[in-house]
Amino acid sequence: MIGVRAVQKVSSTRAFARIAPHVIPAMDRAVHRLTRGKVLLSAQMLPGVILTSTGARSGQLRHSPLACMPVDGGWILVGSNFGRTGNPAWTHNLLAHPDAEISWKGEQIPVTARLLAGEERAEVWKAALAFWPPYATYQARVDREIRLFRVVRR
Repeated sequence: MIGVRAVQKVSSTRAFARIAPHVIPAMDRAVHRLTRGKVLLSAQMLPGVILTSTGARSGQLRHSPLACMPVDGGWILVGSNFGRTGNPAWTHNLLAHPDAEISWKGEQIPVTARLLAGEERAEVWKAALAFWPPYATYQARVDREIRLFRVVRR
């Protein structure tokens, strides 16, 4: 598991936070499109989905490749934004329009998202840190509370 530790260390750096948001999603979208929804490059390290949400302001469909944490009955999406200052746009979209769709292992699944809060969020946050420890570095780097969403099939 030396490879995983190396990736976790690199993904915790500020340089990664500056570069990754521009490179990784673009690569994921291209590969996902070319493989007809069957492959996400980033999912070789962490499970991943393509979230199709409705833009909070534009009303346009937005496609966001995201790491996810599969859980019984759905998925957890973590709005870490690679440890950058603001919340990622997809979190604003889900708050405005919780009904969305995910592409999971080649299947298009209608879902509903719910922002987690309180004890439920605290419990899921502990599981997220065990799942991907760099989330702790991301949280330490920002003043905002990283948003967590539970996404379930509609």
